[in-house]
Amino acid sequence: MSFNSDRFVFWLCCGATTCVAISANVPPVFFTTFSDVFGGAAGLTDEQIGRIPAVVFGGFVAGIAIASPIADAWGARVFVISGLLSLSAGLSLLGLAASYTVLLLSAFLLGLGAGLQEVVLSPVVAALQPHRRATLLNWMHASFSIGGVATVAIGSASLHFGVPWRVTTFAFVSVPFVMLIGFALVRRLPLLHEEAAHEPLRRMVLHPFLWVAVALIALGGGTELGIGQWLPAFAERSLGFTKASAALVLAGFSLAMFVGRMASGHWLANVNPAKMMLAFCAGCVVLLVVAAFVPQQGVALAACIALGFAVSCYWPTALSIAGNRYPGGGAAMFGLLSAFGNAGCMLVPWVVGIVAERSTLNTGMASIAVFPTVMILLLLGLMRQSKC
Repeated sequence: MSFNSDRFVFWLCCGATTCVAISANVPPVFFTTFSDVFGGAAGLTDEQIGRIPAVVFGGFVAGIAIASPIADAWGARVFVISGLLSLSAGLSLLGLAASYTVLLLSAFLLGLGAGLQEVVLSPVVAALQPHRRATLLNWMHASFSIGGVATVAIGSASLHFGVPWRVTTFAFVSVPFVMLIGFALVRRLPLLHEEAAHEPLRRMVLHPFLWVAVALIALGGGTELGIGQWLPAFAERSLGFTKASAALVLAGFSLAMFVGRMASGHWLANVNPAKMMLAFCAGCVVLLVVAAFVPQQGVALAACIALGFAVSCYWPTALSIAGNRYPGGGAAMFGLLSAFGNAGCMLVPWVVGIVAERSTLNTGMASIAVFPTVMILLLLGLMRQSKC
């Protein structure tokens, strides 16, 4: 297989997306550990814990804001490589962190590295085979789920066997290092298909359709990460699992997300994307209520894991809806979508922490149901107004 073939580039983008998953999943695995290490005798407050993923996704937004205006002119390579370097630096600093402030700085670098990559990975994959855009985007983002499963499994195993969390964090640096070697072998990373004409973002932002896609990815991304970031703590504190077992619940969630994205990629060959997202949103609302309020531990656990399937299609399908409507959008359009998507990812986990601190963590988890409910309303409007 040629280093510049569509297949190799696709799999390389999948590997880079796995690195993005590491940046998102390392912090929640060690939330309660961070509370013990950096919070003193009383531990960190729920708001301080919620601030960690908020800073990660603040870094995401910063990376996207830096790359989006210039990625189409500069090309994809510089941002993938700089993103992998930032992610490596964040993991290394996390392993060395001696205070909560340094912990937040490392979280920002993790998010920054992921954001720099996020701007270019999706448009590169979307440009490879436009007729299969929705399928390939769902499959590429399925690698985010695989990366999440692997990250959580390794983190959980380290907790179970008493491996210091700092050692585990340093071990993760090897993954972006391998990806750096892979991208050094590739010369071709297109941001637009050769037959697509570039469409300026200033023209697209005048279209209401684009802002519906923006709202969908912000709400969907926030829903996905709000659940994922708080799931280990919820499983430990509300469902009574150990730290190691609670981390495995997140692994189950990520595995269900992988299955959902692979299935969505196949279904989208024959199913309207908006209708599919509508069904997934309805399922998510029901499962959140079950997970938060059903007293049977086994039923609540099953609902937590099934939520991974329910949220799986939100992000990549919202990207494909916009990409199908605006095939010449390039990195600028995908960057705009990712910026708002990651803003949702930054906000919702923090909101959960604030609600939990003022009531209970169960109520905080249930509050996430507001976001897929709003998505349902947007999708119904979208389906009435246009085909997508």
